Amino acid sequence: MGKEGSNEVIGNPANMMIIRKQLKVLARSRPNDKYIMVKGLRDIGDIVAVTGDGTNDAPALKKADVGFAMKTGTNVAHNAADIIIQDDNFASIVKACKWGRNVYDNIRRFLQFQLSVNVVALATAFSGACILWESPLAAIQLLWVNMIMDSLASLALATETPKDDLLKRPPYRK
Repeated sequence: MGKEGSNEVIGNPANMMIIRKQLKVLARSRPNDKYIMVKGLRDIGDIVAVTGDGTNDAPALKKADVGFAMKTGTNVAHNAADIIIQDDNFASIVKACKWGRNVYDNIRRFLQFQLSVNVVALATAFSGACILWESPLAAIQLLWVNMIMDSLASLALATETPKDDLLKRPPYRK
């Protein structure tokens, strides 16, 4: 991709859509090409991750949704990146994505459980107070529900290990 074609690709989302359908990984590319691809894909609404280790890669690392710099890279690349791969192994990127999605899912499960239990406790206390003129659950009972039941069950939900299926789904939108 030369300089003449690069402006045409960025300026025309239809061209970028064609390129996107055919492209999965761009390897051994020049830093300027990385930046052009990142900008073009982001302009059409895609979520983009890019790797780099040199000073020239910094603009693409900064522009991407997730920038991965290698440990052996320059300080400029480290500062521009979101994540620094400590072992310089591209397989670590896959592990990072899997663990990131797992943490996100665990937080969602934890919050969903906490909200459902606490909404039920609130509804019980409120409806009981309206009907019986006093709460059916004493304060100490509510504390026990939160300390014992919520803590142990939510810990079980929040500590699930990642599975390979996590990588099969597309990333969530911002």
